[in-house]
Amino acid sequence: MNHAALNQYKSVGVQSGLTDASPHQLITMLLDGALDRVACARGAIERSEVARKGELLGSAIAIIDSMRASLDYDKGGEISVNLGRLYDYVERRLVEANATANTAVLDEASSLLREIKAGWVAIPADMRRAR
Repeated sequence: MNHAALNQYKSVGVQSGLTDASPHQLITMLLDGALDRVACARGAIERSEVARKGELLGSAIAIIDSMRASLDYDKGGEISVNLGRLYDYVERRLVEANATANTAVLDEASSLLREIKAGWVAIPADMRRAR
C-alpha cells in the first residue's frame, strides 16, 4: 500500500472514531495523538531529521494546547488549574526538546502525558457520563 493510500485509510478511521466518540474518548484520543507524535519526534531526533522533529513536536504542542484551552475552570476548579499548569509545563519541555534535540526531555514529557492518560482512563464510567 502506498503512503497516500495509507494516510487516506488512517484519515477515514480517525474521522469515524471522532464521530462516534464521547468527550472522554476524544481527550483519550488527543492524548494518544500527542504521545504518538512525541515518540515519532524521538525517532526523528535519532535519525537527525531536524525538520520532521519540528513538525511532530509542533503538532504535539498544538494538541496539548487545545486540551489546555478546553479546560473548564468553573466546573473543574483546582483540578483544572493543576492540569492546566501541567499541560503548560509539558509544552515548555517539548519546546526545549525541539531546541536542544534532547531525547531525555522528550522521555520526561511522554512520561507525564502517560500519567495524565492513566488518570483520565481511570475515571469511573458513571462519572464520565455525568459531565
